[in-house]
Amino acid sequence: MADVTAGLNQVGLDFYNNALKAVTGEDRTKGVNGTTGTGAFAQILDSAMNLIKETDSLSRDAEQAAVDFTLGNTDSTHELTVAQQKAYISLQYTVAVKNAFLDAYKEIMQIQI
Repeated sequence: MADVTAGLNQVGLDFYNNALKAVTGEDRTKGVNGTTGTGAFAQILDSAMNLIKETDSLSRDAEQAAVDFTLGNTDSTHELTVAQQKAYISLQYTVAVKNAFLDAYKEIMQIQI
C-alpha cells in the first residue's frame, strides 16, 4: 500500500503543479502529460471513470462468486477468496485515488489569486 500511496502523492503533486502553472500563466497551453487543458481534464476524467467501472465489475464478480459458493455451484473457496480480495483491493485503490484528487482540489482552491 505504501507504493500506491507514494505514486498517488506524485500524481497529486503533478496535478497541483500543472494547475498552478495554468493559474499563474506559465505554460498555459500544456496540462498534464503535455496535453491541452481540456484534453488533460478529459483524460483524467476518463481514467477515473474506467477505474470506477473496473471496481464495479470486480465487485459484481465477487458477489457472483459468493452466490455460486452459497448455492453449491462451486466448492472452491480459493476462487471466492481471490474474487473478494480483488474487489477489496480495487475499492481501496479507488478510494485512495479519490482522496488524492480531493486533496489536490483543496490545495488548488486555497491558492490566492
